[in-house]
Amino acid sequence: MNYVKQNTAIICLSANFGGMELDTIKLAKKLSPYMKIVLVTKTDGFTEKNFDNYFDKKDNVSLESIAFRKSLSFNIINRAKEIIENYDIKNVIYFGASELKSLYFAFLGFKINLIVRHGTTKSTPKKDFFHKLVYSRVNYHVSICKHLQKNVRYIIPFGKNSKEVLIYSSVEEKKIEKIENKKLTLVHTGRISEGKGQVDAIKACEVLVKNDIDFDFFLLGGFEDEYENQFMNFYNSIEYKDKIILIGFSNEVDKYLAMADIFLFPSYGEGFSNSFIEALFDKCKCISYANTSFIEFKELGFDLELVEDRNMDKLKESLLKVARGDIKFNLDKNQDLAKMYFSQDREIKEYLEILI
Repeated sequence: MNYVKQNTAIICLSANFGGMELDTIKLAKKLSPYMKIVLVTKTDGFTEKNFDNYFDKKDNVSLESIAFRKSLSFNIINRAKEIIENYDIKNVIYFGASELKSLYFAFLGFKINLIVRHGTTKSTPKKDFFHKLVYSRVNYHVSICKHLQKNVRYIIPFGKNSKEVLIYSSVEEKKIEKIENKKLTLVHTGRISEGKGQVDAIKACEVLVKNDIDFDFFLLGGFEDEYENQFMNFYNSIEYKDKIILIGFSNEVDKYLAMADIFLFPSYGEGFSNSFIEALFDKCKCISYANTSFIEFKELGFDLELVEDRNMDKLKESLLKVARGDIKFNLDKNQDLAKMYFSQDREIKEYLEILI
């Protein structure tokens, strides 16, 4: 790919650390060989504090931050305008939703190719006059799966020049040898928050205990703000909590996926889970609820176990069958499909096609 594109700002004004923030960092890294990238984030947030952990001097990426308290903020407008001018920005890729109304005013007077990247399911339509005005500036709505593409059509007003594009996120392909374990090993990765699946997954493990199947269940991920006490109260009430190992935030996800026999991920809903993609790449037997984008994995041909949404009895039943080997998975096929659909070269090429 011999593309040379004009200066691009990738904007994510979230101070947290989760899938969206990590995707922002990854995309900046992937696109940096093809253009100057300015990564714009919130002052004192995770991305600003950890920038040097993800980028080095050879990366063509600069960091700028904006301090603000509300999503409609004069400081966002003024600082974004200043960044656009200082770096001669021609493309903006925006991750998020709330601050777009401030960015609309910041971009007035500039010729910006504005791309909004949608990675989470939204529930409330935004088709009032003000949102129609704000979204009228958008050139491309990029959705990371068909489920989100349908959601965006329902929620978001399209301007007369707005186009929709489906670009699957990629994960870095790594050569990882599966590790043989003496006992069954389960893994769940992702921020510990309500509805992410950790509680249902732990409850489902009761069926393994009752059937005398020895196991370890590793949970990787930090806590969402204000959820830790609620989760720990639940965790401490579990009689088999010695089998549930809380790893916390980890940079060694690959190591745990290499150990995993089963990736147990009964989330109540996902945009398109990077964690799930990584588990498919690493030949884990994947179990999830049949909701949101998980159904799309099945439609793409992946061999996984889908369980009726939020049906705990069915989740336990499936987990027991998978643990006993009663359900067979074509894990080589899963890995081949993951390489095809979620390759980094494909993702980069599809972004470069909509950048100027």
